[in-house]
Amino acid sequence: RNVIVRKLDSLEALGAVTDICSDKTGTLTQGKMVVQKAWIPSRGTYSVGPSNEPFNPTVGDVSFSAVPPSEFDHEKPGMAENAEGMVSGNRQLEDFLDVASMANLSHVYKSEEGEWSARGEPTEIAIHVFASRFNWNRDRWMKKGQGEGTVWHQKAEFPFDSTVKKMSVIFNKITPEEDRTMVFTKGAVERIAESCTSIIWDQESSTPVPMTDHHREKIIENMEELAKLGLRVLALAHRPYTPETQLLEDADLNREDVENNLCFLGLIGLYDPPRPETAGSIQACYQAGIVVHMVTGDHPGTAKAIAQQVGILPADFNAVAADVADAMVMTASQFDKLTDEEVDALPTLPLVIARCAPQTKVRMIDALHRRGRFAAMTGDGVNDSPSLKHADVGIAMGQAGSDVAKDASDIILTDDNFASILNAVEEGRRIFDNIQKFVLHLLSENIAQACTLLIGLAFKDADNQSVFPLSPVEILWVIMITSGMPDMGLGMEVAAPDIMNRPPQSKQGIFTWEVIIDILVYGVWTAALCLTAFSIRMWGFGDGNLASGCNKEWSEEIKDCELVFRARATTFVCLTWFALFLAWEMVNLRRSFFRMQPKSKKYFTQWMYDVWRNKFLFWSVMAGWITMFPILYIPVLNDVVFKHKPITWEWGIVAVEAVLFFIGVEAWKWAKRVFFRRRARKNPQLNPLEQMPEQP
Repeated sequence: RNVIVRKLDSLEALGAVTDICSDKTGTLTQGKMVVQKAWIPSRGTYSVGPSNEPFNPTVGDVSFSAVPPSEFDHEKPGMAENAEGMVSGNRQLEDFLDVASMANLSHVYKSEEGEWSARGEPTEIAIHVFASRFNWNRDRWMKKGQGEGTVWHQKAEFPFDSTVKKMSVIFNKITPEEDRTMVFTKGAVERIAESCTSIIWDQESSTPVPMTDHHREKIIENMEELAKLGLRVLALAHRPYTPETQLLEDADLNREDVENNLCFLGLIGLYDPPRPETAGSIQACYQAGIVVHMVTGDHPGTAKAIAQQVGILPADFNAVAADVADAMVMTASQFDKLTDEEVDALPTLPLVIARCAPQTKVRMIDALHRRGRFAAMTGDGVNDSPSLKHADVGIAMGQAGSDVAKDASDIILTDDNFASILNAVEEGRRIFDNIQKFVLHLLSENIAQACTLLIGLAFKDADNQSVFPLSPVEILWVIMITSGMPDMGLGMEVAAPDIMNRPPQSKQGIFTWEVIIDILVYGVWTAALCLTAFSIRMWGFGDGNLASGCNKEWSEEIKDCELVFRARATTFVCLTWFALFLAWEMVNLRRSFFRMQPKSKKYFTQWMYDVWRNKFLFWSVMAGWITMFPILYIPVLNDVVFKHKPITWEWGIVAVEAVLFFIGVEAWKWAKRVFFRRRARKNPQLNPLEQMPEQP
């Protein structure tokens, strides 16, 4: 189910998770980004039509509108035009595409089979595909024999750094007409705008003007407009790298100096569509009592739009109290400025944290722990390892994740898909449920045997010695064979139909009050029926003669013990049947044996399908039932080893007691269902689901 479990106990722990902190890109979304908008201030807005092939630059119409995104009519994007024709005589677009293709570590190419492929990080691939739409592919300018030959030569590279949120390259352009060196930079809009001192702003002009606060406000305004569409927005900039600023070859370059005094070129908006199954998975999380938090490095507007699309945030914030709405979406800087006391005083912890840094994730886990929550955290980068270790369950990405993140995690998703986390949660709850069923069945039988033997001490024979209602070998047989195999079968049960409609399981362990009371009820009820069976055979249909020495193996010396031996056999058969039937009843701790599947239309025959579904449990019960007959009827084995005699008409007692056992167990389950329904109605606060925020 696309989940690798590195630490087995973490899978069980997932069943108790109340909060999941998930990254956006590639986990909640497909990780297949496409550029939808590009804004060049001195020209206008370029729009790319929908495409089912994210790597193919020939699919998807390109249109142009001479207005910024803040004034753009998204319902009327404009007429499609020839992309290559847009570049001709358009210096501003050329500069923009230079940065898009050169400040890029991806490779977009057409294979020998004629199919478009790409290598690299999804964001860079999308930007490179956008440049390729205008025939501005990196290979055209850097590979010999393609296009105009080798024009650009790379001199230096500054990879993306989460602290500065930028990446830059230095290229030298050599043509017969010119020889110039340029710095190409792309990154977070706010960081790029801070590093720019000029901008090409005037319409139809390619001359830079000094960057002012007014320009920065307009840039932020248009960025937020694109972010509202759910686009991840990056800024592109460049500057000449003049000979005075160039250093000697092999000398270290100062990144801060290189990425300063830039000229702002424009914005590019990338859309990473949510996975089709994400919205349904978020819905399933809320039904399971699990709150989903999005922790992403994207702009707050982008994160909010995507979170609303997948159901993490409400579509209409007007229906939410103002203070709650304000707390739902925060940036990492806002969250980090709050003290622990201020975080604890928030009406709700943020459902979306944008511009998230690694240390912010750790603080989020701490805040959840202080509220008594049980948290899982997803991560893929090296910097995510502290939060993965700090979380109750760390979940790493198998495809995009680094080796460091995987080593720090408890669980790895092989498909990087959020829906796979639900598979792990369901499996964790199933394991927890099956452990409870196993322990409940085992201890109920132990209680029954202990009560039967202890109360049976009151049965005194002629020598004033206690007569055992069950022999030691019978007890061992029931524990090891009759109960042992069905217990193993209960450990193989599939998940209950309503397992993901319950609140997270209790962190107190398997011994909840319900389980403890069930153990006592089933154990005492079984013991009562066993003692009743022994008493009815001894005193109801017999003369009550307990004789003498009836705890020994059969011999002519104790021939008066035949009544005791037959009563003991009746008790043993009753206990065997009860143990076998109880195993089937334990498949669901509350639902009736005859109605395990709540949505089934097979009102009278569903139980037949249920008992056959778990074949190991079915054949374990059958084995326990079949092996009972050799023990009863093979001479020597029955009276010498097991110290009982074959029974005949006593099967009638067994049948009646089996019916009474079923009635008692079903009545107890019915009483539990009534109790929990009434408690949920009268005391909603006792229902853990009520402590969760309602699904948006």
